Amino acid sequence: MLAAYAADLSPDDPLSGLVVGDRPEPEVPEGWVLVDVRAAALNHHDLWSLKGVGLGHERLPMILGCDAAGVDQEGREVLVHSVISSPGWTGEQTLDPRRTLLSELHQGTLAEQVAVPAGNLVPKSAGISFEEAACLPTAWLTAYKMLCVNGGPPGCTVLVQGVGGGVASAAIALGAATGYRVWATSRDEGRRQRALELGAEAVFEPGQRLPERVDVVLETVGAATWSHSLKSLRPGGTVVIAGATSGDAPSHAELTRIFFQQLRVQGSTMGNLEQLTQLVRVLEQTGVRPLIDRVLPLSEAAAGLAALERGEVFGKVVLTP
Repeated sequence: MLAAYAADLSPDDPLSGLVVGDRPEPEVPEGWVLVDVRAAALNHHDLWSLKGVGLGHERLPMILGCDAAGVDQEGREVLVHSVISSPGWTGEQTLDPRRTLLSELHQGTLAEQVAVPAGNLVPKSAGISFEEAACLPTAWLTAYKMLCVNGGPPGCTVLVQGVGGGVASAAIALGAATGYRVWATSRDEGRRQRALELGAEAVFEPGQRLPERVDVVLETVGAATWSHSLKSLRPGGTVVIAGATSGDAPSHAELTRIFFQQLRVQGSTMGNLEQLTQLVRVLEQTGVRPLIDRVLPLSEAAAGLAALERGEVFGKVVLTP
């Protein structure tokens, strides 16, 4: 079958280790099922894997990809939940210290077929396309959990830092559709305008003083915006952090501000199967849909990853086998 896989790893030139070519059809362990992939979305996780972060040479060749929507062997249209719990784990999936994502220990979704645990499938709504559904399991699920589970109730004022990435754009669209007052920041005027089109009420340059302090900040940028995030919160507010693309070591942690203003710092990683099911229901009820930057055939996976690496995308890049 055709697949996009890591044949080698390079921290400096990640795409040099990418191969798009034939791989054996998946082996299906007991309790797992086979899904015919109709669409798979790219994530920065794929680039990190090619750099060797979370993926060692001993696991190569490894098919990349965390996200997929397709058809199972019973003919049902499904989404694939990418979080794989360790054997015997029965608690919250995202708290399992030995959990993995597809393409870390088990072969990923950038292929014509993928094998997954039978319990990792969520029914796809008929009103959501395969391309849209493929965007949900990582970026949109992360945004949903940040906003609706770890953030605050609808009606809150929420600041989304760093518009453009899949999580940030998902958070704006979800927030606007579910009753949040959403503000956003970006260095780029074009991206600020796109944020308004997604439903943001107001947009600002990074570090700009806000008209008033907010209830919640959704933070995926890290060091570059950390100080602004804390200064933007009202007393008792919450910063929800699910990434640190600019680095995870800000020059000042501002602990005094955190304890004096009684701020809450909440980590947030992915989401569980129930939350993915809830997310599909939200899309059904609100009509909101993922923003897709481009759809490419699987054979052009290298072009999609190169665009992602250069930061040329707004929304998601989707591949179709």
